[in-house]
Amino acid sequence: MLFKKFFSKTDNRQSSHPAGATFPGVVHVSSDELVQYRLSARDLKLGSRLSARSIITGGHASRFRGRGMDYLESRGYQPGDDIRSMDWRVTARSGRAHVKIYQEERERPVVVMLDLGPGMFFATRGAFKSVIAARAAALIGWAAIQNGDRIGALLFNGGHHELRPVGGQRGALRLIRQLIRATDPVAGTAGSDASNAGHLNDALARLRRVARPGSLVFILSDFYAIDDDTRRHLQRLRQHCDVVACQIVDALETEPLLPGRYAVSDGRQRGILDTRTAARRRACSEYFSSHHHAVARLMQQSAIPLQRIRTTDDVAQSLRAAFAGAASAAPLVRGDVA
Repeated sequence: MLFKKFFSKTDNRQSSHPAGATFPGVVHVSSDELVQYRLSARDLKLGSRLSARSIITGGHASRFRGRGMDYLESRGYQPGDDIRSMDWRVTARSGRAHVKIYQEERERPVVVMLDLGPGMFFATRGAFKSVIAARAAALIGWAAIQNGDRIGALLFNGGHHELRPVGGQRGALRLIRQLIRATDPVAGTAGSDASNAGHLNDALARLRRVARPGSLVFILSDFYAIDDDTRRHLQRLRQHCDVVACQIVDALETEPLLPGRYAVSDGRQRGILDTRTAARRRACSEYFSSHHHAVARLMQQSAIPLQRIRTTDDVAQSLRAAFAGAASAAPLVRGDVA
């Protein structure tokens, strides 16, 4: 659980009400809501610093040279060159036969990795982290297919659900169907050990199979499961893919805590977070601050841009801000928290 170390007591009783049955748009998402995000995705441009290396023709510059749309250079004619590519102007000027070389366009797969550990089914304001992450994933999916790319995913909610990149509306709708199932706060983690501390590293290792070289990868998580091995997994992924990290944060993690006793549950156990003393509030604030700095440092060491999205944020607006500076190669932290 997100802040298990601060519980004053725990028990094994089940939560008294099925959270997924109430508060639509707050604790769970609907297919109608995620389908509507296709309109918000129209002006969302997913930037990339890597050349696409897919074998399927698409709209991104490729490492391959061929007969594409963008002129690259002219070079001397070689036996076997297509005479339709002759550069007659350079040929006439130099007195030697030259042909035009074009930059071939290739499709780029976009892959979303969504971490749905127990801490993601939580919020004190706005909507559950899982809801925010699902909205972001849907927006990315719609933006990808509107740009002519394929969309795939790796979802973790105790088990791993792999979606190989698929193009067109079918790819986006397939992602949405899986998001609805995986982010259900009751069924999403039922019967699985989602509290496994190493689940994020396991998911990153699997992600390298789903995300082919040249893919644009989004990792959506609160990153409470990072450890010493996480950087190694991220750096290996970063060698062949363009990676963006989206950290989902709640106001409880970014603002001074108010004195009180708060009931908290992971769906299986319930406990009390007691913040009536100044020492306990200070300890909680220091814990969250240390975590945020650890995530920022990890992404900086891995050369991965970090975007922070709050549970009260407009997700589309946050993602637009993340890609406003996509042309810069330097990893930036946006949506900084105190």
